[in-house]
Amino acid sequence: MTQRFEIHPTHPQKRLIAQAAVVLKAGGLIVLPTDACYVLACQLDDKQAVDRLRALRAIDDRHLLTLMCRDLREVAVYAQIDNSQYRFLRDWTPGAYTFILPATREVPRRLWHPSRKTVGLRVPDHPVVAQLLEAHGAPVLTSSLMLPGDELPLTDADEAIARLAGRVELVIDAGAQGLEPTTVIDLTGDAPQVTRAGCGPIDRMTA
Repeated sequence: MTQRFEIHPTHPQKRLIAQAAVVLKAGGLIVLPTDACYVLACQLDDKQAVDRLRALRAIDDRHLLTLMCRDLREVAVYAQIDNSQYRFLRDWTPGAYTFILPATREVPRRLWHPSRKTVGLRVPDHPVVAQLLEAHGAPVLTSSLMLPGDELPLTDADEAIARLAGRVELVIDAGAQGLEPTTVIDLTGDAPQVTRAGCGPIDRMTA
C-alpha cells in the first residue's frame, strides 16, 4: 500500500519526517519534493530498491542516478574533490544543481558511469529533503519523477498517487513542484561545464 504524508514545505513535521526515514531504511521507494522537481528516492546500498526505481523509470544501468547528500562533508565521502572544486561547490551549494565528479570507492561500482568512473551528486536546498536526509543519516539515490512515455516530470502528489499506487511505499506531499530538473555541472575537466540547463541559474558562471 502506498502511504501519503502531507508535510509542510517550510516547517516539516518532525514526526512525519521520522516516519519517512523509517520507510527508507526498510527499503522503500518514496516520492520526494525537492528544490527542483519531484524525485523518486531510495537507499544508496539497497540494490533491490535501486532496481525497482530503474524499473519504474524504465531506465537501464547506463542512466546515471543522483546521490543526494546533506552537505559538502558528505559529498567528499563519495566524490574525489580537489581544492578548486571544493571552493566551487561551496559557492554553489545548497541549490538545484547536480555535480559530476570522480567517484570514490564508497560508491558502489554499479552506480558509476561505465566509462568515466564518475558519479552525480547534489546538496538540495529544501527543508523537507534536508530534514529527511538528517533523519535518515545517509545520502539517498534519486531520479526525476518522469515516468515512461512522459516528456515532463510529475508535478503534484495527486497524480503521483494515481499513477504509482502500490508501486512506491510513500508519497511525500509538500505541494506542487516545478517541471524542470536540476542544472547539471561537470566538474571533471579543467573548468566547470554545464551539461544540462535546468532550474538552477547559471548567470554567475557565464557572466
